Amino acid sequence: MQNTILFGHGSRDPAWRIPIDRVAERMRAIDPQCGVRCAFLELTEPDIKQVASELVANGVTHITVLPMFLGVGRHAREDLPLLVQELQLKYPKVEFELKPSVGEEPLVIEVLAKLALEPRSQGPSEARTTT
Repeated sequence: MQNTILFGHGSRDPAWRIPIDRVAERMRAIDPQCGVRCAFLELTEPDIKQVASELVANGVTHITVLPMFLGVGRHAREDLPLLVQELQLKYPKVEFELKPSVGEEPLVIEVLAKLALEPRSQGPSEARTTT
């Protein structure tokens, strides 16, 4: 079973996390066996240390971390790799795989480009439900 942590920055606004939660929900719909959790750097719970601890306590031995960042700023380049390195030291029997930020993925870039070019005759909520 694949165990993935979708990692975001976090915000004081609770609605901020909704898109990341929706990605997790969609992953579960595609593969009900996948283990996916959301974790955040700051301002939103849970953090990555808490999620990793819970996964390890449940016997997980491989954890993929997917940064949900469009830009590759300091958090993606420095903070998250350090956090994953700390987790690897704390749990040496667990393999942590840190993927590139979603904004670096060609498929995401392609979808965003197509979205930006799409004519907008529908309202935003209608356009989201007609995929």
